Amino acid sequence: MNKTRVFPLMVAALMLLLPIDLMAQERYQVGVCDWMILKRQKFGEFDLARQLGCDGIELDMGGLGNREAFDNALRDPKQAEVFKRTADSLGIQVGAVAMSGFYAQDLTKKDTYLELVGDCFDTMDKMGGAKVAFLPLGGCGNDWSTDRAKRAVITKRLHEIGEAAKARGKRVGIDTPLDAKGNLKLLREIGSDGIAIFYKWQTIVESGWDICKDMRKLGAKNICAIHASSTDSVWLCNDPAINMPAIKRTLDDMGWSGWLFVERSRDVKMVRNVKMNYGSNVRYLKETFNSYPTAEVPLDSAGREAGYVKTIIGRAQKATDELSITWTPMGQNVANIISNRYFKLNDIYAERDSLKKTNKQLAEALCDSRLYRSHFDFDADLARYLKPQEIEKVKNVMTYDVVNVTYKAYLEMIPSLKDVEKQQIMIWLKEARELAIDAESSNKKHETFKKYKGRINNYLSARGYDIQKEREAWGERSKK
Repeated sequence: MNKTRVFPLMVAALMLLLPIDLMAQERYQVGVCDWMILKRQKFGEFDLARQLGCDGIELDMGGLGNREAFDNALRDPKQAEVFKRTADSLGIQVGAVAMSGFYAQDLTKKDTYLELVGDCFDTMDKMGGAKVAFLPLGGCGNDWSTDRAKRAVITKRLHEIGEAAKARGKRVGIDTPLDAKGNLKLLREIGSDGIAIFYKWQTIVESGWDICKDMRKLGAKNICAIHASSTDSVWLCNDPAINMPAIKRTLDDMGWSGWLFVERSRDVKMVRNVKMNYGSNVRYLKETFNSYPTAEVPLDSAGREAGYVKTIIGRAQKATDELSITWTPMGQNVANIISNRYFKLNDIYAERDSLKKTNKQLAEALCDSRLYRSHFDFDADLARYLKPQEIEKVKNVMTYDVVNVTYKAYLEMIPSLKDVEKQQIMIWLKEARELAIDAESSNKKHETFKKYKGRINNYLSARGYDIQKEREAWGERSKK
């Protein structure tokens, strides 16, 4: 057989053997804008992106304001090297570099525009050779598209920027308020393949246009990347204006591939909760366009009634909600660890109840032994993903926050408590919590704390406090 025919056939065969998910991941990649997750040019942006389940980030060049240059710390080669090494170590790519300073600065009034984009291209090279830069035209005002003189200046400068980008093997994606027809006309006027549209769903939704029809009309070759979010209101999965399955089908049909970056779509009820907002949006995009990563920790749900499993998962998610990690890969693993602990406890107590029918003493002894032997595994499993203070929060959620509520009550009831007494109260409350976590029901958990409250009261009485009088005085203060 002709060798020139064999090689393409081998490649085609290998492609057929590739998992569909892997091929999808190569086609669509999901990231977040670092300035929107409050990590502009901060080392922590890569770890946060990893926690959110992102493939990468859209790194910003820094503020611009009235300066002649971006506030770009990555101009320093050493700083850039550390940034790149950090990103590589966490498996996070820099998918695009943004000049978001132009949201507020007028391109027609920045005569250093070529130096600014040159700085951006240098940063792209330092961060692994990102091919797309983001340039919003928001700072040019609302009239530039109809003001012929101003539009002429913009198109001339964008042509120069585009040619500079081509020379460096890059494309600059512009953000405009125009629909597909207007953008196609603008691109023809600019006349450079180095300029494309950094497509923004928010603009289309706010203008009342159809995202799918507009993208089809604009064409795949004219879209270099997508800001895959809308106005802050609700998460993408709850936004009636975003038909995500239809958008994916459209992009599939167009043959488009590239980066989808989440810029907004924050829930206004929790607009400052970075992990919950971006975790939810990233997860929804990943679930729609790629496969969301499977949890490392398997859920021990086999053979269990579906309704019971759903209840337990909901209970576990109260803890991940408290940590703002529910919609992240980390949250998925932590929720499974907590759920598995509830399943384990259920199995231990079910075995005890079965053995009680024949030997009650043996049943209780075996139950205590299994509880003790498995108790510390729970902490060890959580420690794979959480810091000590985060594990504390998980335990508090699992025990209805009785530790903090009770401790606060003692401080309010007896304002004269000494530091050593406060410390002893907290020690006993946390000891009670360790036992309560393993209790078989909410009533048993509260009984455990009740016993320790008795111990605390006896301790305080021995140190000269009249608990009854302190409680009555507290009640009077509360009334006032």
